[in-house]
Parts: sequence; C-alpha cells; structure tokens
Amino acid sequence: MNRDTDRQDLEHEIADLEQRLRDARNRLKKSHSASKDEKKCTPHLRNDPLYYPSIHSLLLLSDSALPLGSFAYSSGLESYIAHHKPLPPSTTPVSSFHRFLKLSIASVASTTLPYVLTAYRKPEELETLDNDLDASTPCTVARRASVAQGRALLSVWERAFRETYSCSSTTQSIDDAARSAVLALESFSEALKSSVGDSTTDALGPNGHLAPLWGVVCLAMGIDIRQTAYVFMVNHAKAVLSAAVRASVMGPYQAQSVLASASLQDMIAERIEREWETEPEDAGQVVPVLDLWVGRHELLYSRIFNS
Repeated sequence: MNRDTDRQDLEHEIADLEQRLRDARNRLKKSHSASKDEKKCTPHLRNDPLYYPSIHSLLLLSDSALPLGSFAYSSGLESYIAHHKPLPPSTTPVSSFHRFLKLSIASVASTTLPYVLTAYRKPEELETLDNDLDASTPCTVARRASVAQGRALLSVWERAFRETYSCSSTTQSIDDAARSAVLALESFSEALKSSVGDSTTDALGPNGHLAPLWGVVCLAMGIDIRQTAYVFMVNHAKAVLSAAVRASVMGPYQAQSVLASASLQDMIAERIEREWETEPEDAGQVVPVLDLWVGRHELLYSRIFNS
C-alpha cells in the first residue's frame, strides 16, 4: 500500500515538474517573440549613445523634402507684391519683403501657434481644436491652404512615420503622452475618412488643419514642445523665403542669409514666448490686412502660387 502511495506521489511530482517545464518553455518562447518584435520596432541605432531620437524626428519634420506641398503656397506674398507696385523710391523689394515676413510671422504666431501648443498638451482634443480653428479662419484661401497641408501631414504620418512610432508606442521607450497622441491621430484619421466618404456629414466632420495636427504628430514622435513650436515657425519662414526666391524678390544665398540671421531667430523666439500661454479661444489675427492679401490672391490676373 505504501509503495502504491509513494508511486502515485512520484507520478504527481513528475507531472507537476513537466507542467512547470512546459510553462517555463512557453514563457521563454513569448520572451523571445517580444524581443524580436522590439528589435523589429526599434532601430538598432538607439543603442548608440550618439543617437538622439528627438533630433532624428526634428530633422524629418524640418526637411524641405517633406511632402506637405508648402512649396505651392506663398502665404500671401505674391498677392502682397502685386498690390504694392510700384514701390516708393525709398523702398527696395528686399526691404519690402522683410516687412511682409515680419507681419506674416506675427500673424501665424497669433492665429495658429496656440492651436499647435494646445494640441501638443491635450492630444485628446485634436478634433475639437481642428473644428475651432476651422471656425476661426474666415479667409477661404488661408483655410484651404491649411487643410491641404494638414491632410498632407496626416498622410505622411500614416504612410511613412506611423509604422515606426506606433510600433514604438508598445514598448517602454515612449511615454503615456506620446501613446495618447498616436491614438488621437488614429481616431482623427478614421473620423476624417468617414466624413469625407459621406457627403451628408462632410460639413460636420473634421477638416484636417495643419496647426493642431502638427502639435499631435510632434508629440507622437517624441519631440519637445518648444522644439515643436520653433520648427513650426521656422518652417513657415522657410516657405515664405522659398516663395520670395521663386518670385525673384531675392536670390537663394540671400534667402539663406535671412533664414540664418539672428534677427529672424529672435523674432521667432519672441513670438513663441508671447503666445506660450495663449488659449485657442484667445487666438486672433493681429495683422488683419494679411487676410486681405491672402484672400485677394485668387483675383490676380496671373499667379505662380496657389495662395
């Protein structure tokens, strides 16, 4: 009897050990699978101390080759030039352009930068901010340009960036804020596709303005909020200067000199600080005449830009 009991105990012990071995093997297999997924999602350069993911993301978003279509817009510069001919004898085309650039930067900072910052801080409010910005943009031409570039940015995110940054959001290398930004972009994209596909709800759905989408995309890509605001403003200045070169206001080297100047850096930094705490409901146009220049662009007899 004791022998039978001892044998049963041994069989139970062996069965228990075998089950524990199977569980351990399953855990090991899952661990290997997760390790492979993480390696697939995470670039190998992240183990390099000289590699900074935020800098890499900044370079991507500041690249002039980023397909947003901003090269097609002059932000009102072409209309401004057409409505200021001939210039007074004491005013050169370059000095006139500097006046426009200063006004344009002030306008963008006061009207759209608060939406960039708020979207970064509250990505879950992306669709609300998008709708608010749409309602606050009376100029049809400016609205069309903002929506075209915003939707282009969303397409870039989905077709080029999402695989890397959404995949990374499942690892410990990304914080909760970036994770919520990825989810906000996915939700917004689905809502935008649904509204565009349904003609009866198109007017009530999201629009896809550039400013709030820029804030959320930068958050999802792990970029600092001040860098987000600064690159947004620098990209606008780059677009205006690029338009000035193509409109024969100045040459490419002179344009780069303006872009590298301390005065432009100070101007952008000052505008960011001024609008740092501005809520979207307090945002407004500080250069009303700029809306007139942009709006009258479509009335030009001949033009080389969409706006």
